[in-house]
Amino acid sequence: MPTYAYECEACGHTFELFQSMTASVKRKCPECGKNKLQRLIGKGAAILFKGDGFYETDYRSESYKSAAKSDQPKSDSKESKKDSPSTAKPKSKPKPKAESD
Repeated sequence: MPTYAYECEACGHTFELFQSMTASVKRKCPECGKNKLQRLIGKGAAILFKGDGFYETDYRSESYKSAAKSDQPKSDSKESKKDSPSTAKPKSKPKPKAESD
């Protein structure tokens, strides 16, 4: 539902009213009580994103993800010898984020 701006021609009182698009235009001023209220033409509002999931990299394609993974530098040979299969600890997978509403 949009927010409409109103102005009274009699007393100059201005206010905003949150109402349905199908609701009738208000005519009576809540300040002075005269039927001189006019709905003003607004400039509109921007889209407002709230919550997680709106960052540009959240929805990358699989081809982009695989190309980015291949661009990462290789690990040193010293580190690979240090973590031999017999002594290396199994890496735990990161837990997926819980979706919130």
